Parts: sequence; C-alpha cells; structure tokens
Amino acid sequence: MLNENIKAIRKAKGLSQEELAIKLNVVRQTISKWEQGLSVPDSDMLISLSESLETPVNTLLGETVIEWKVNDLKAISEKLEIINLQLAQRKTARRKMLHWLFISLCTVIVIISAFLIVLNSSYLGWNYHDPETAIAGAAFHAFEWLFVRFAPIILIGAIIGICLTRKKE
Repeated sequence: MLNENIKAIRKAKGLSQEELAIKLNVVRQTISKWEQGLSVPDSDMLISLSESLETPVNTLLGETVIEWKVNDLKAISEKLEIINLQLAQRKTARRKMLHWLFISLCTVIVIISAFLIVLNSSYLGWNYHDPETAIAGAAFHAFEWLFVRFAPIILIGAIIGICLTRKKE
C-alpha cells in the first residue's frame, strides 16, 4: 500500500523518481525500491517524504490513492465555479454596503452642519458661571470645534468612497 501511494502521489505531483530523490537527498534507486515494495523508508525519511510530496503521513500509509478521474475533476471545477460565484456575490454586497455607508456619512455631516449653522453658536451667550451650563457649553464647543475641522476632510473622503464603490456598468 505504501509503495503504491508513493508512486501515485509522486506521479500526481508531476515528479520523476530522480526529482523526488534529489528533494530527499537519496539516490533514484532508493525511490525505485520503495515504489516496488522492496524496501520502506524509515520514520524520519517518511516525514521528509510526506513534506516533499506535500501529503500527510497518514495518507502515505493509509488507503490506496486513487488517481483522479475526469468526472472527479469536472465535479471539482463545478464546485470551484459555485465558490467563485459566492465570492463575487459577497464582494458585490460588501461594495453596496460601503456605498450606502458613505452616502449615510455624507448625509449625517450635512445635517449636523445645517444644525450648527441654524443654531449660530448660541452657546457663546451662555452663563458659564453656572457649572451645568459651563460643562454643557464646553462640551458643545469642543464638539463644534472638532466637527468644523474634521467634517470637510471626512466629507471629501466619503464622496471619494461613494465614487469608488458605485456600481460599474
């Protein structure tokens, strides 16, 4: 079983006995003897063999490896096609979500800007000797100060995001 698996996996990987021997730092005849069942690799060599063939040791020692049939390859290609379609749908959904997120961000910035313009910074006339008014006024002033400085940058970034995530025909 081991000898058949080594041969089948080596061929499936497109390696000659010579190429596998070079990878394992042994002579070609050693590979030939393993494949003919005349000898077996020791445990260290078995691990190196599994690494070279990129196959788990239990696969080498387990059941006989069956070579791929045309129907198997067709089934795998159909599964890959389904996976690719699912990935494309996820990408489209993610793009739509980002697009609407950027639109929402622009809308919120415009609404807050309109609110601040209509409000006309009335907190400047507040009595700051009253502790409650002082805290609220300072917090509102800090918000307005940060908003006025960062909102244009965020708005430009959101508009660019809308352009980059729009549906391409």
